[in-house]
Amino acid sequence: MSWSIEFIPFVSWPVLWALAGIGVVLFALLLWRARRGAVLRALAYAMLLLAIANPHLKQEDREPLNDVLAVVVDDSQSQTISGRVERTEAVRKDLEAKLKEFPDLEVRYVHSSSTSSDGERDGTMLFTDLAKSLADVPPDRLAGAVMITDGEVHDVPSNAAALGFEAPVHALLTGKPGEFDRRLELIKAPRFGLVGGQQTIEVKVTESTPRNAGPVKLSVTRQGEAPTTQSVRVGDKVAIPVNIDHAGPNIVEIEAEAAPGELTTINNRTVLTVEGVRENLRVLLVSGEPHAGERTWRNMLKSDASVDLVHFTILRPPEKQDGTPINQLSLIAFPTRELFQEKLDQFDLIIFDRYQRRGVLPLLYLENVAHYVERGGAVLVSSGDDYASPLSLYKTPLGLVLPAAPTGRVIEKPFKAKLTELGQKHPVTNGLPGAKGDEPSWGHWFRIAEAQPRDAEVVMEGPDGTALLVLGKRGKGRVALLLSDHIWLWARGYDGGGPYTDLMRRLAHWLMKEPDLEEETLKITSRGDTITIERRTIKDAVDPVTLTSPSGKEETVALEKSEPGLWRKTLTAREQGVYRAASEKLASVVTVGNANARELASVTATDKPLEPILEQTGGGSFWLGRDQTDTGALPRIVMLRGGSKMHGSDWIGLGKRDPNRVEGVRLFPLFGGFLALALLLSLISFTWYREGH
Repeated sequence: MSWSIEFIPFVSWPVLWALAGIGVVLFALLLWRARRGAVLRALAYAMLLLAIANPHLKQEDREPLNDVLAVVVDDSQSQTISGRVERTEAVRKDLEAKLKEFPDLEVRYVHSSSTSSDGERDGTMLFTDLAKSLADVPPDRLAGAVMITDGEVHDVPSNAAALGFEAPVHALLTGKPGEFDRRLELIKAPRFGLVGGQQTIEVKVTESTPRNAGPVKLSVTRQGEAPTTQSVRVGDKVAIPVNIDHAGPNIVEIEAEAAPGELTTINNRTVLTVEGVRENLRVLLVSGEPHAGERTWRNMLKSDASVDLVHFTILRPPEKQDGTPINQLSLIAFPTRELFQEKLDQFDLIIFDRYQRRGVLPLLYLENVAHYVERGGAVLVSSGDDYASPLSLYKTPLGLVLPAAPTGRVIEKPFKAKLTELGQKHPVTNGLPGAKGDEPSWGHWFRIAEAQPRDAEVVMEGPDGTALLVLGKRGKGRVALLLSDHIWLWARGYDGGGPYTDLMRRLAHWLMKEPDLEEETLKITSRGDTITIERRTIKDAVDPVTLTSPSGKEETVALEKSEPGLWRKTLTAREQGVYRAASEKLASVVTVGNANARELASVTATDKPLEPILEQTGGGSFWLGRDQTDTGALPRIVMLRGGSKMHGSDWIGLGKRDPNRVEGVRLFPLFGGFLALALLLSLISFTWYREGH
């Protein structure tokens, strides 16, 4: 309980002060003229002003509150190395035991991590988390803040005023002075590159305290291939060329060898992803004869601005032999030698549309196409009854790489294309619009050439299980065979149409070995602190995935079936850095957080970042780490009511605030009512009496 006097004036304070000024002037005038009763008049005027001020005696019922101490525990990734986790926990328990000696002290423990769900946090943000935890605490209740950390803090305020409170900040350092660490620093990291081109990555090996050591071995792994090594000097920039072999992510893993006695190897490795972008897709389309589907092929390819199309159509059908020389059947000469011998390897995809052997292309050139496939090229054959004829493309040297042999039979009846069991899993046909259900919702086709697959995959079938779309791998290249020439009906929307564009786009990308359309893939991606592992396969089951964290810990992850051919699992990342997933012969890596994250830029313990704010608030820093288990001597805790220096060599000072909360207020008027009226009248009457005698 406390007592005080409070004024509740009947007029505003400026008016009251103005009246007081007038009274002072009148009193001075009365004294100058030596009038009798001047003092009594002044007292009466002052009594009137006091009545207008309306003084009250205030009684407050107060409840004492506890002082608040914030203990910020650094749970960032740098705190997980060199025995700091165990040391931090030991310090926290010891501190908790010491603070129990102060029953009037409320302790709030704040755990601060270097990761967040939104993925925007970069580094150790102790002061940010401290401010959030004290949002409901009045500044006058805060006794101080104690931070258990390695000292690598990235949000230190510029001055003490930015803290929002006046209380000491102390640091209990869990590391050891003079620690050593080596890390790989990323200087230049291109995000995109043209397929077939080259990009350059620049890195540098740095050390916290440079040693007079020899060169450092740098290992570079491109796309899971065997690593290459080179020797580099500490502090020198190193340029690493990267070939962009395909569209999509091109992954490069760079690792510096570990140094004797360094704190951790987490920051010795980095993973970069360079997105391959095709400048233009060069496609050669050879139509064996004019037909309804020819324009569909041409329109689809020409509508894509990224496609450079070379299209030739053979105008004379095979049954029409009128003796006209071949060189007179076209407006321009068919540059067969240039296309099929000199510049064949410049094409990304070659399409034969209803092509038959008719003497336009010598067999030598078709043999060149077969060799083109063996060397890594892509060929798509879209055929109909021509594939079953004696002039079939299969009966040429190209037939050596084609994935199905014709039987000579052509089936002509309405049917709907369907996905095979394999096609439901294969990335080319998996999830095509309209494919779900017992029967696809696609339009009918009316003709298919029967063929027997050989060392190939059938992903779509026609009537009675007849192979419709066959995929094959030959040497380093790939071949696709479509055994019906009625796909143009889908493009025209006949009978409801079908996913013509989706199918052709996927087919083209599979032929060109796009990673996302491989049958057997393992992919790991990250978003914020979430890791997603995806395993695509045409098998019925998959093996568990071994996930290796940046710190080297291995975890076996069982994937869950998401859809036919796709298995997935989502996890929460507890560390920043490079994660590696491996299953069977497949492997994939991903970087969680910034590839050049501040948290891993420096992991050696230090008091330098915190030193200015500690000095301004009167706090101090204390080194507690000497070896892997010893926490050192925890300083004594002392409560002080004031002082500019709140620490010593072996003690920590906290502010004694004595806060309280007002539970109730009562007011008692001191100069009002009949009492004030009586006093005023008495004083005025005495003044008149005095002036009259």
